[in-house]
Amino acid sequence: MDAESDVALDILITNVVCVFRTRCHLNLRKIALEGANVIYKREVGKVLMKLRKPRITATIWSSGKIICTGATSEEEAKFGARRLARCLQKLGFLVKFTEFKVVNVLAVCTMPFEIRLPEFTKNNRPNASYEPELHPAVCYRIKSLRTTLQIFSTGSITVTGNACST
Repeated sequence: MDAESDVALDILITNVVCVFRTRCHLNLRKIALEGANVIYKREVGKVLMKLRKPRITATIWSSGKIICTGATSEEEAKFGARRLARCLQKLGFLVKFTEFKVVNVLAVCTMPFEIRLPEFTKNNRPNASYEPELHPAVCYRIKSLRTTLQIFSTGSITVTGNACST
């Protein structure tokens, strides 16, 4: 590509996964009976709770650990997690919002051109792996950033970033 034909790439964050703790035991049966927008999965010992604004789904365990998925930014994830903690407080639990952490971010972008995957893999060997019999994309790992890129021949790229555990 020429320097004059530079195209700005739009990277769209599609999912932010976060975790937090309530520092109290949660009665899943009570949440299932009294909570709104709740699905009780008794066989696995968890409750799914959905919020409309922000649009997130929370997986709640009786230990007080909660995982929120579906946010499109870190701010939205934190706001949704705090709203969820408030909902649990209104149900009568002594919830303290602690240990909030973003654990995974998923983003997508589309290149304005196609990518020759065998050539790309050959030129980026230790970081890139391509198994067309198993998966239609090149898996490109950036270990220093704990990030994986799924690069498709159409030019679509999916970026998955994992937070480091402390």
